[in-house]
Amino acid sequence: MKVEAVLFDLDGVITDTAEYHFMAWKQLAADLNIEIDREFNEQLKGVSRMESLERILRHGGCEHNFTDADKIGLATKKNKQYVELLKRVTPQDVFPGIRELLLELQDNGVHAVVASASKNAPQILQSLELTSLFDYIVNPDEVAQGKPAPDIFLRGAEAVGVPTDHCIGIEDAQAGIAAIKSAHMAAVGIGNENLLKASGADVVLPTTEALTLSFLQSVGKAEAANQ
Repeated sequence: MKVEAVLFDLDGVITDTAEYHFMAWKQLAADLNIEIDREFNEQLKGVSRMESLERILRHGGCEHNFTDADKIGLATKKNKQYVELLKRVTPQDVFPGIRELLLELQDNGVHAVVASASKNAPQILQSLELTSLFDYIVNPDEVAQGKPAPDIFLRGAEAVGVPTDHCIGIEDAQAGIAAIKSAHMAAVGIGNENLLKASGADVVLPTTEALTLSFLQSVGKAEAANQ
């Protein structure tokens, strides 16, 4: 299988603004007298803003105390705090090997797409000075369902005109790996091998440093051979 498009999650793959998400959610939760820790925060990775809020409210046993309008207000408050924290992001925050991989993809005519649940992806990519290296950034509002549904990856492949069996998705979250596999793409996980393999990752790397086009092509060939 020739890889014609690579679809990237943002947080935990291109850079790590997960810490800023955690800081913003922790502050909002504290305002509601709910305590969340890093272990709980793992449940919030890769899911939408509103779903993250629902999980926090359920955790605090107060999910029925707020109207839909209240919840939108709370999510907006969290996002304002997060966007403020994002001002700290610089090009030095790009993960090792990612800029080099994107340049390699561009040189070889392979499409690069961002498939992130974050509505702040354009701002983050601009701060990282990576915008010009991507062919398409999927807006989460374009799709009906967030991860683990495959919609965001299917939309990304459609946007660059590449069949899903010629795409590879790269993710650090279980929900994201499940979404890639549901979209019938090869899946590369970054991070915890046991967790990501359990969600269906074809291969898992501890960090992004070893990500090269030749490595991704080898994953694509292995995936095609297994089908």
